Amino acid sequence: MSSVQKIAAALLCGIIALALLAATNLAGARDAGGELIKSALPTIAVAILPPEGRATLQLIKKGGPFPYRKDGSIFGNRERILPRQTRGYYKEYTVKTPGAHDRGARRIIAGEVGDYYYTSDHYGTFQRIVE
Repeated sequence: MSSVQKIAAALLCGIIALALLAATNLAGARDAGGELIKSALPTIAVAILPPEGRATLQLIKKGGPFPYRKDGSIFGNRERILPRQTRGYYKEYTVKTPGAHDRGARRIIAGEVGDYYYTSDHYGTFQRIVE
């Protein structure tokens, strides 16, 4: 293999790696040590969240007050869908569901360093919230 072919192969590998990085949404959130949180979860833009989700996210960023007693409690990530972190890293918050007589199924999970996740099906699936 000539040196030109080797360079071309290396460039192609780099392009493929960047494409895979973008396709799996690995860019973005960082842990408390500044390390990239590796997550292959789909993303959702804040603007696409339901209005109640945007309101909950604003309350989280303000520090409350929260309408539900369980808001701010530790989310254990027992489903192991979110990136693994130490216990207590994630907190859960209720996203109001119009017409529901209880807390409903919608939640925002907040990490310690500003990583946010939305679930509309009570932890069955998650989307990483991007600004």
